[in-house]
Amino acid sequence: MLNLTLRRRARQFTRLVRHSAVTPRTGKTYKPVLATDGQLGITFIGHSSFFLQMAGQRVLVDPNFARWLFVLKRLRRPGLQIRDLPPIDVVLVTHAHFDHLHRPSLRAIARATRRRRGSGPVIVIPSHVHDLVADLGFSKIVELDWWQDYRHNGLTVNSVPSRHWGARIIKDAHRGYGGYVLEDKHLSVYHAGDTAYFSGFREIGRKFEPDLALLPIGAYNPPAFRNVHASPEDAVRAFLDLRARWMVPMHYGTFRLSHEPIEEPLQLLEKEAEAAGVLDRVLVMEEGLTRFF
Repeated sequence: MLNLTLRRRARQFTRLVRHSAVTPRTGKTYKPVLATDGQLGITFIGHSSFFLQMAGQRVLVDPNFARWLFVLKRLRRPGLQIRDLPPIDVVLVTHAHFDHLHRPSLRAIARATRRRRGSGPVIVIPSHVHDLVADLGFSKIVELDWWQDYRHNGLTVNSVPSRHWGARIIKDAHRGYGGYVLEDKHLSVYHAGDTAYFSGFREIGRKFEPDLALLPIGAYNPPAFRNVHASPEDAVRAFLDLRARWMVPMHYGTFRLSHEPIEEPLQLLEKEAEAAGVLDRVLVMEEGLTRFF
């Protein structure tokens, strides 16, 4: 039985690889638009990667600029390029999976900021991830457990739970994982990382009342994937639990990590959000275009 299961999973993965290889890469790359006077600026780079400008700080979350994720082709170009970014103050990584902690991207970001400013950015990571980023050139490494926070020049970074797992490889399941809530004096932004739906969304909503929720909507097929990933239905339910003002979807369309059609997550999200009466509060962002709040 185990051999049959392994062979079936191998066939499924082979189909994903073949489909990725023959699918044309789409999307445009833009120059970043920089905030002024402490504006909150959000730029979707692709997958779960964002460039945030908040409290005068420039922040990257789960930056991944890879053209290939091992044998999986990137299907949407990154909305920004590392060489066009300003010096980065803080980098946040939600967990150690290869599509979220991409060492070549992190090394290039640290090098670019060090070249322009003389010192690398701070990197904030979950517990037990230090060894994966220690040699990449960051000026400071901050490890957080759930509900701990780190303050950086007017910006507070809070580590919050998720329903996922943190292993880099099969045998290192001790590694931490989670999401982040970023706060300044006026606004708060929640980046959920990778997560399935869980009751913790209500607690995060009660504690932080986030204005903006960046929520994953892809990698939910086969159904067993919803044990660790959110579907569009799950994301809308999470958004309601959080009682956030706006939702930005992520974790779809960039890498084909599961078996739903590539266009399906956004289609289902529109349907679910309309049924819940929140369609006007869902902001689908094109990669590379900055929105100010």
